Amino acid sequence: MSEATKLKYCLVASDAGTWGSDPDDTDTVIPVLRSTEIGLDGSVDTQAPALRSLTSAERVRTRLHKGDILVVRSSGSDLHLGKSGYVNTSAAGHSFSNFLQRLRFAPEHSPRFGWYFLNSLHAKQQIRKLSSTTTGLQNLSASLIAELEMPTPSPEEQRRIADFLDTETAHIDRLMKARRAQVTNLAERDYASISEALIPGSLLKGAGKGIFPWLPKLPEDRPLVRLGYVCRIQNGITVDGKRDVTGDVVTRPYLRVANVQAGHVSLDSVAEITVPRAAAERSTLRVGDVLMTEGGDLDKLGRGTVWNGELPNCLHQNHVFALRPDKTVLDGHYLALMTQTVHGRCYFESTGTKTTNLASTNSSKILNFPIPLPSLKIQRTLVSQVHEKLQTTAKIRSLLNRQLTLMAERRQALITAAVTGQFDVSTASGRGVDVT
Repeated sequence: MSEATKLKYCLVASDAGTWGSDPDDTDTVIPVLRSTEIGLDGSVDTQAPALRSLTSAERVRTRLHKGDILVVRSSGSDLHLGKSGYVNTSAAGHSFSNFLQRLRFAPEHSPRFGWYFLNSLHAKQQIRKLSSTTTGLQNLSASLIAELEMPTPSPEEQRRIADFLDTETAHIDRLMKARRAQVTNLAERDYASISEALIPGSLLKGAGKGIFPWLPKLPEDRPLVRLGYVCRIQNGITVDGKRDVTGDVVTRPYLRVANVQAGHVSLDSVAEITVPRAAAERSTLRVGDVLMTEGGDLDKLGRGTVWNGELPNCLHQNHVFALRPDKTVLDGHYLALMTQTVHGRCYFESTGTKTTNLASTNSSKILNFPIPLPSLKIQRTLVSQVHEKLQTTAKIRSLLNRQLTLMAERRQALITAAVTGQFDVSTASGRGVDVT
């Protein structure tokens, strides 16, 4: 590896951004980039920055120039802490938030080389080591960033390495983009399969009449029934730090909104709560319950997930609804799939209460959801057919995601090897370089 220099000696500026204030009708809004605009691949997304009101001094101080590097210096995730984005032409002129650190390299150093260094495993390992005695990888201070040791080959070599990596990472990025498009197409295929299986004709033009114009004409054996007639809803436990936890109390695991994902339950991080036994009994999940979240992204609102009893005596938070079908007439898996059809999406998106970034529903709207209700035998047959198709696409999706993981690892390994001088880029072709 070439000689290394502390990053602070390679910079002419290192400063934090600002958040400004909420604009009113008289303010001039300024696009402000946040940590969410910095991709794991080092890209900077300028499609939807925050629009804020900044003072004249703040605008001047935080105005970005092409070649600036933005480093995420505050995150609850080890994966996202230290993400570094390169300011290109589209991002120049924007401002940046107080959770980002702007680095500006001295003329004798290539900012693109510096950007690749910051996105290398070599830099990330230093970040973990330097921050291990601070706040548990939650914050990355300006002084810590300054202590990173960057390889410093000659300016000409830095440019050659950056040019090489531009070409090779662009090739990998094109492949990853194609794989992501395939994953998206699989999701659309699943959506179409579920909709057509449960409500044939959903993908064609609906009847265009009544209060649900997106619905096609339904077969006579599938009457439209209000969910509240065949299902009851159980409200969850309210998290209250002031609750009296003396006397007859129990400590149980409970599901939060973050645990309820579209189509599955995530149990990677399950919290516990201590509540009176009577309250716990009123909010205990049962096998076959269909879970729905009260709020979230509009396109995910109302999506049901079946609880299969993964954790015994598990409770659920009040922002998670537990729907309990009448098992003599309604199959829980059928209901969960129905929420993922064109009909389910149209209903919940049209009835949801929308804010700037989120949407919400309530128990009344859920119980008013009209579902086509064939016999229990037909419901289970349809569920079996749909699940068989979903399993096939799930296997393909798993393979595609594995390829994406391997390509991301290859990308970072190539960057690390190049910036640390493990091979001569003037004679190498990245697709043939051994970086294992």
